[in-house]
Amino acid sequence: MSTRLLPRFCAIAAIALGAACSSSTGPDSDEPSPTLDALPRALTAGEQKVIGAANDFSFALFRRLSAARSDSNVFTSPLSASMALGMAMNGAAGTTYDEMRATLGFGASATESEIGESYKSLIALLRGLDPGVDFRIANSIWYRTGFPVDQGFLDRGRNWFDARASALDFSSPSAVSAINDWVSTSTAGKIPTILDRIEGDQVMFLINAIYFKGSWRTQFDPSHTVTAPFHAVGGDQPAKLMRRDGTMRWLQTPEFEAVDLPYGNGAYAMTVVLPAAGKRVDDVAASLQASAWTTWMGQFNDADVELQLPRFKLEWARELIPDLQALGMRAAFIDGGADFSRMSTLGSQLFISLVKQKTYVDVNEEGTEAAAVTNVGVSLTSMPVRRPFIVDRPFVFVLRERLSGTILFMGKITRLP
Repeated sequence: MSTRLLPRFCAIAAIALGAACSSSTGPDSDEPSPTLDALPRALTAGEQKVIGAANDFSFALFRRLSAARSDSNVFTSPLSASMALGMAMNGAAGTTYDEMRATLGFGASATESEIGESYKSLIALLRGLDPGVDFRIANSIWYRTGFPVDQGFLDRGRNWFDARASALDFSSPSAVSAINDWVSTSTAGKIPTILDRIEGDQVMFLINAIYFKGSWRTQFDPSHTVTAPFHAVGGDQPAKLMRRDGTMRWLQTPEFEAVDLPYGNGAYAMTVVLPAAGKRVDDVAASLQASAWTTWMGQFNDADVELQLPRFKLEWARELIPDLQALGMRAAFIDGGADFSRMSTLGSQLFISLVKQKTYVDVNEEGTEAAAVTNVGVSLTSMPVRRPFIVDRPFVFVLRERLSGTILFMGKITRLP
């Protein structure tokens, strides 16, 4: 995604919570559905801790990916990565556990049970927040038939992550299809595969899948969409710019402008961040911090905005181990140096050999559809003035649950896919 979308974080939280197609407003709607202005209950201290940790990890991972993919599109779900790695952390010990906990944003004072219960309650909260939104979180653990898995590890995965745990004959030609079928079903077919093959030394896969589909609370009229240049990195390209005018939540800083675009009943939103003139999207992406983000989210004001936003669809994939190593998670990936003794009696011979994420996003006049899958593979060692807001250059966008503050997806568009 381009660097210019960064200041306009597209009210991502509204996307996750309020994107009900049946209740969202559109060009033919007369009465908007009631806006969700608060969570159904107060967040527990544990939930606040896991959301804070997840958001710290979100921004750290996004900054790393943006820097590693300078001038290139990025679309990641740090939440998906956090959950898949969180399941693996349940089997780690010693330095391996400490590094995983720190990289995922949890302080040394957070106990394993506090972290696990917080993941559990956050999953329940996000799943049930708005019955009109198609928002799914699914987790699974697949292990080679005959591999000695610690029962406590499986119990923690089932209890804290609602994970399906299944033994599977990894040597069978149908094993890859069984795992990919689960991934495809969990993402409504948007990510049909996560595995091409199973290597002989791989004994376990811990997989998270997230799916989101929401309609804009105020939809774009397709008849107003125009073809215009998008000033991409590497040169201009033709784009379909969706257009609508009206009162929107808007923010301006010396570095960027941003507009918040809610979905459905307003719990989820996309925040679109457009760098100020002369600023690079990569510089804006590099400056994002969880604490500053929280401050900015409280500074939006109503303004009369003339919005133009590109319609786009993007598929993205990346092997995340180098990025996680750069963030401080190292021992887990060392063949012969990791400690997963709480996963199996063979724990001293196990290490994480794969952390692959695939994502999908489709932004159009009706709303947004997004999906992510993260696969962790374990191997055995062998104001009233109308303001023009034209997103015609690189930008950043964030999908978030607005009421709890949970970051779901983050992206950077440098050139339209």
